[in-house]
Amino acid sequence: MRDVASSTADDHRPPGSHSHAQQVLFTRQTKLFLRGLGTVRRQIWSSFGEVFGEVFGEVFAGFEESFGVAEFCGIAMAAVRDAALKISMTALQRNVIPDVLLRWGVRKLLEGRLREITRPTLEAQMQELISFVQSLKQMPIAVNTEDANAQHYEVPTEFYQLVLGKRLKYSSAYFPQKNSSLDEAEEAMFALYAERAQLKDGQSVLDVGCGWGSLSMYIAEKYPNSKVTGVSNSETQKAFITEECSKRGLSNVTIVTCDINVFNIENTFDRILSIEMFEHMKNYEKLLKKISSWLKPDGLLFVHIFVHKSIPYHFEDQGEDDWMSRNFFTGGTMPSNGLLLYFQDDVSIVNQWFVNGTHYALTSEAWLVKMDAQIKVIRPIFAKAYGEGEVTKWVANWRTFFIAVAEMFAYRNGEEWGVGHYLFKKK
Repeated sequence: MRDVASSTADDHRPPGSHSHAQQVLFTRQTKLFLRGLGTVRRQIWSSFGEVFGEVFGEVFAGFEESFGVAEFCGIAMAAVRDAALKISMTALQRNVIPDVLLRWGVRKLLEGRLREITRPTLEAQMQELISFVQSLKQMPIAVNTEDANAQHYEVPTEFYQLVLGKRLKYSSAYFPQKNSSLDEAEEAMFALYAERAQLKDGQSVLDVGCGWGSLSMYIAEKYPNSKVTGVSNSETQKAFITEECSKRGLSNVTIVTCDINVFNIENTFDRILSIEMFEHMKNYEKLLKKISSWLKPDGLLFVHIFVHKSIPYHFEDQGEDDWMSRNFFTGGTMPSNGLLLYFQDDVSIVNQWFVNGTHYALTSEAWLVKMDAQIKVIRPIFAKAYGEGEVTKWVANWRTFFIAVAEMFAYRNGEEWGVGHYLFKKK
């Protein structure tokens, strides 16, 4: 170890030298960083401290009863875990957890999810998949549709206008370059849809789960002789699309509001497209049977869904750590990349593509950047939507949602979770 007396000539350069200036700058930056870190730490622990006593008091209530040592330890460990989750959720809703810790926590939850769904052998994994497929066939087409509306689609449109791209595409965009803008990435994904769905001018097109009409209006503009029908489960979305079509002079778009469980239509179509709607569905057998009845004999169905590379699972609210299921995806499904191929009674696959998850990660990161830039404008919108006392909680929830989506699709360089594109023909 070098002591003070063993300093070299380099340690005694004059104050005006380049090395000395760098050292002074580094020292100042380090002090500022440590000061900021200390402030963050105090904020977090202050928030934790406010709820710590309350939560642990609730968790350990009734523990005065007599237990054996082993039994007590087991209960205590479970209680500590539950208490830690409650404390974390409270800190999250108070918006005091730094993004770096939040992202680390999301990655840990993803690791836990993979451990939970992975079986020790391929044989066991395949049996699990077949059981999952069979269970879906016993379910309704969709569940918890009202929850999905409340969580996403009845939120004021002004919020989405502030955070999404120019076309209000509330699904993965496609980034030709990492530095492409969100608007450019939206256009690039629409162009990919048009190519893969084999869209042509003059076709009749059904957009199932049309959101804010981004794809319906894109098709109507690009193919002015086509007739586009959009289906949404939200009156808010229908009102917005109708007004936008009027502003843009688009007379070839019709919007229908209906729950997909009961939706039916007498018309048949040349092309049917569905963008990130199947994730809200359960019984793909019944759904695809319905959709096939709306296709013309030579019609094609194009589907865009987010997927795990090999293992499907449900979004289920089973506890404090099922945050995504509880707040944003109640009743949802994470399909696997090959899941839809098990439901070909009424349609057959023509082509299939996988879009690396980094495109979705970049999309969600762009949403987060735009939200942070407009936070002063967003807070009054949330006050109107959720109530004055819930604003900070929902600012944190939406930021966490965008961070969670970004981290999930960036995981393992976008090769674990991504986007599946499928082209089906009518049987």
